[in-house]
Amino acid sequence: MFRKITVFVFIIMCFILQCSVFNGLALAGIVPNLMLILTSSFGFMRGEREGLIIGFFCGLLVDIFFGSFLGFYALILMYIGYLNGKFSGIFYPEDIKLPIALIIISDLSYGIVCYLLMFMLRGRFQFLYYLVHIILPEVLYTILATMFLYPIILNVNTKLEHREKRRAQKFV
Repeated sequence: MFRKITVFVFIIMCFILQCSVFNGLALAGIVPNLMLILTSSFGFMRGEREGLIIGFFCGLLVDIFFGSFLGFYALILMYIGYLNGKFSGIFYPEDIKLPIALIIISDLSYGIVCYLLMFMLRGRFQFLYYLVHIILPEVLYTILATMFLYPIILNVNTKLEHREKRRAQKFV
């Protein structure tokens, strides 16, 4: 129960930070995707199920406040969380290369899927413009934010796992 409350607080805090603080720090109208960082991080730290659930709630929050269609971002972030969860078997907390690589791939995929489903299907075929001016700057800004946010998420997850192991040992 404590883990669920902590994750819920993380989701709300990241959403508020993304919509307020980072919106004020936007570079050329681009803000880092904190919801994607959170979804990816918990996906490869905790597994497919946890990544899928967190991705759903992060995406649903974005859909409710900013989406044109209810469920669009929830579906995309669910897939991203689930696919990042596939890497939980090779995740080592000391190694930051895997999380950075997965977040880069996740953000590129997120941007390309959003372009394909929201712009290209409406006849807007300027993919190179969208790639250079929207997707790549967002990836760079998201990676910069990851450098600060990921250690916090990792620390909280480690403490939660340690707490869960202690509680499990009390009942054995």
